[in-house]
Amino acid sequence: MRLMSYQVLARKWRPRRFSELVGQEHVVRALSHALASGRMHHAYLFTGTRGVGKTTIARILAKSLNCERGTSAEPCGECAVCLAVDAGRFVDLLEIDAASNTGVDDVREVIENAQYAPTRGRYKVYLIDEVHMLSKNAFNALLKTWRNRRRTPCSCSPPPIRKNCR
Repeated sequence: MRLMSYQVLARKWRPRRFSELVGQEHVVRALSHALASGRMHHAYLFTGTRGVGKTTIARILAKSLNCERGTSAEPCGECAVCLAVDAGRFVDLLEIDAASNTGVDDVREVIENAQYAPTRGRYKVYLIDEVHMLSKNAFNALLKTWRNRRRTPCSCSPPPIRKNCR
């Protein structure tokens, strides 16, 4: 008997490039322009209802920033970095579930990690999902870090940190 590997269709067919995204043209245009001009902000906040592509956009942005062929709005999708991001194994893309890790100690661990330079890529990218679920103290610690670290791009979703993100 053969065991079949199962993959959820949404993950199997998840867009891997900005050009494959549907319905997010305004976001793609803004990020593509920022990448092309080299004027990236230190933090981006992606908001919206479930399933609109917040996490997908953040992952594509991580690939765009770290692709071995150079920073571009169209990552190659073939280099070791792009393949690692697609597989969820890229060491410089840290995905944190803030709904499960709500405490200030959890955020301090992220802050501690942010002090170190990227291991494989040009940038470390922190994708903080459900950031609104953090405790007040954890949230304040995170905001303080964002305000003081202008060179580390962060991707997160959803609100309420609009003042500190693009």
